[in-house]
Parts: sequence; C-alpha cells; structure tokens
Amino acid sequence: MKPNNQFTFIDLFSGIGGFRIALNNLGGHCLGFSEIDNDAINTYCENFSEAPLQNLGDIKKIKALPAHDILTAGVPCQSWSIAGKNLGFDDDRGQLWNDTLYLLNQTRPNAFIFENVKGLADPRNQTALAYILARIASAGYFARHYVLNSSDYGVPQDRVRVYIIGFRNADYLHKFRLPTPHKSHLKLADILQNCDVTSPLALNLGETTDIFNDDVTDKKRYRKSTGMNDFFLFNDIRNGPTTIHSWDLLATTERQQQICHLLLSNRRNRLYGRLDGNPLSLAHFKSLDSSIELAELEALVDLGIFKKVSYTFTVHAYDSGGLDANELTILAQTRHGEITLDALKDCLEIKKFRIALEKILASLIDKKVLACSEIRYEFRYTKISTGIEGINRVFLPKSETFPTLVASDANDFVALKNINADNDCDYKKKFLNEIFHKQLFRKITKEEACLIQGFPKNFRLPETRGRWMKLLGNSVSAPVIEQLGQAILSTGCIEGLESAPTYPTYYDKPLNGIFANG
Repeated sequence: MKPNNQFTFIDLFSGIGGFRIALNNLGGHCLGFSEIDNDAINTYCENFSEAPLQNLGDIKKIKALPAHDILTAGVPCQSWSIAGKNLGFDDDRGQLWNDTLYLLNQTRPNAFIFENVKGLADPRNQTALAYILARIASAGYFARHYVLNSSDYGVPQDRVRVYIIGFRNADYLHKFRLPTPHKSHLKLADILQNCDVTSPLALNLGETTDIFNDDVTDKKRYRKSTGMNDFFLFNDIRNGPTTIHSWDLLATTERQQQICHLLLSNRRNRLYGRLDGNPLSLAHFKSLDSSIELAELEALVDLGIFKKVSYTFTVHAYDSGGLDANELTILAQTRHGEITLDALKDCLEIKKFRIALEKILASLIDKKVLACSEIRYEFRYTKISTGIEGINRVFLPKSETFPTLVASDANDFVALKNINADNDCDYKKKFLNEIFHKQLFRKITKEEACLIQGFPKNFRLPETRGRWMKLLGNSVSAPVIEQLGQAILSTGCIEGLESAPTYPTYYDKPLNGIFANG
C-alpha cells in the first residue's frame, strides 16, 4: 500500500495549479510540473510552497519523466494542426499534443487526464480529435473523450471543455464512470456578498448589507419562472426582453427606434446580401418604409448608433503590373464591373491570407482603380462579445452561473442588486433605472473570480487585473478535475491505493491544506 494513501502525478502545462489543487485534495503527491509562463510559474510556486527547480520547464525539451501514477495536461489549444510525419513518437516532437503523447508513451503511467477547449470536439476539428485519439491508442492506451460543463459539477460558471480520460488497461476504462452531475450550492449572490462595493463603478452604495434585496434568497433562476433572463445583454444585433440596445441608452425618438428595429429585423435577410448581417442602403430602407429620408439615417449616424459602410465599388480600367498581389486578389472578385463587400468578406482566399480589406480598398480607391458606388448603413456595434461601449452582459446576483472566464477578461459585469417585475417592459425599465443609470454594476473581483473558477478565494495571484485574469482564464476548474480524478481512482487502476475520499461538493470541503506541498 502506498504511504498515507497517496498516489503520484505529473502536472504538464500546469498553469497556476488547477490540476494540482484537485489531485492534492485526493491525496496525490506531485512529482513535478511543467510550465513556461513566468507569471504562472511564480504563482504556482508561491501557492504550493514549491521550489522553482521542480519545474520541468518547456515540454519540448523534456526527455523523460519520473515514474508516476497519473499524468495531467491542460494542453494549449493553439496547435491543432498536429498530424506530423506519422513516423512514430520520436519523430514528431515540437507540436504540443505530440510532445504530450510522446511523454505519455515514454513514461506509461496508469491513467491520464487531458483537458482542452470545447472547439476540439467540434465537427470542424474532428480530424484533429481523431488523430489525437488514434495516437493515444497507438501508445497502448484506452481512452474516451467527454464534453463537460463546469456548471454541472458544482462550479458556478458556464465553462464547457473537452476532457480525455485514458487508462493503460482497458478493464479500467470499462469501469470508469463519469461523476454524477450536480449544480453548485453557490449562486452568484453568495459569491458577491463578500465583494468590495467601493469600486469606481459602484458609487455611494453604503454598507454591503444594503446592496441585496430580500429576493436574493430565491434560488430559482429568474428566466425559469418568468421567461426573462437573469442577465441583461447589451447588443444591437439581437433582440429579447433583456436585451439593451444603443437606442435604449441614448435620447432617441420613437421614430428613430422604429428605424433601428427595421434594420435589426431585416439585416439578415438574404435579399440584401450574402453576409450573416447585411448593411442596408437608403433604397432598401425606402422599400421597407417609403417615408424614410436620408437625413434620418444620417442623424442615427451622428448619434453613434449607425455607421456608414462603403458596400459596392465600380471597377475602372487598370494596369495589373502596377498592383500588388493583395490588390489583385481583391480585383479578382469583380463581377459585371463591380465588387461588393459581401463577395469580399465571403472570399476564402482573402480570409486565408488575412488581407486587410479596408487598407487595400483604400489603396485601390487612391489609385483610381475603384470608386464607391453604393453607401449602406449598419449598426455601429456589430460584434456580440464587445457589446456596447465596453459592456457585453450584466448579470443579476440571482443568477446561478457566471459566463466562461477568459484570459482576455470579457466585458461581463455583475449587478449589485436584484430586480423583479411583472412584465418584460417593466423588467427592462427597472434594470435601466435602478441598476444601469445608478451605476450599480461592476466587474468581478479577484476573490470572486477564484470562487467562480473553483479556486479558494484566498489563492494568491498578481495584483494587476490583466495578469490574474489571464492566469485564471487559462486554468481548469479545479472541482471538475477533482471529481474526474476521484472517478479514476475508484476504478482501482492504481494498485495498493485505498478508495479516494468522497466529498459532496468542492465548496463543502475545508480549504485548510489546499496549498500543501503534497
């Protein structure tokens, strides 16, 4: 039997230690970690009282690993073009998945857990996933992949990831059972109650106890009982009872709002182009409402709700010898003496070579090769994740989950009070009047982000927001890994190890000892 009921593991692509937290909680002993990001290395060493010399360094330079029971790896998603020469594990190093599989084959632990973004399991990447699974099989391992949401495993975050679980012995894969899904006992309100309400966006709020209404104790998601979401989306190209548009935030007339809704409801009509969202010309607007005048569209441009789009270009005679390759690629899209913006944006060659359309079009216009022959109008804000004026979504405290934490720090905010209403119109008005205009919303704090990701709130991270958000956004949800690890141990794949401890949820466990150098 192993001493102290311990098993051993190696932590590849360790980041700040999400795998380490999880497996330490199960009695695991880490024999080494591999990481190249300095911020992540320093954070890992500080939280786990680890010597920097324990860092195995760049995985591409690791020749061998010490013998261990479980290999973990949060393989970065950048490299999916992984099918090398297929000459064997020694001949295709240098690509991160292949480096990981090389070390798996070289060290041959009892089991492994690999994690990646959900896109790996998308149909467009099925060849890459099939390749990875085939290489795992060729190493003599038996594995399955699972697409899991952290919110189904006790974490208050919608975070969908691919997990590949494998064993050296096929019998243990047959015995492996996914943990039973269960929702988090925490709601967003429970996390926010300990927040710092003196942040710049939350002005003159008073004491923390005054922030939340009594209805914060209602654990049902608002949308389940009333059909209305528990967050508000700031977006001009979507619609719904909790969507906030530019024209809701600015002083606009009913007529202007009608014109905005006209564009919103028709911009995806194939009659106006091949794009998912098409700008409309004055003629198009008039075909929908003959009373619309050019001055009305220009007024919406002046308000910052609409923008002008050069859409159709007349092509004049030109000497191809005086043009570069990118300009000629643009001109190859000419049809009947014209080039349209939808044809350019739909061109695979332009996408492949990442041709800067605006720059090249401006160059061709300057050379008198092109002349704009049609102006159209589109919303100024058309990127969903960007939102409006830097705000994408504002979540009410009654929400069960927060969206996926990302390294770039998405434009998502939390409201500092709840609202209820009897109908859609009042619900939206209450949000604007009681939360938005009073600035009772802010971004999540570092401590809240830790809890949302399944880390202890006192996990030590850099002070700068951009740095700690990057580290947490690139990490794994520790509770999900812990439950997968427990399921692996329950198969009996590690000889001499007693049954793994069982916890109802991650948050029910004491945090003492979570940073121990286990």
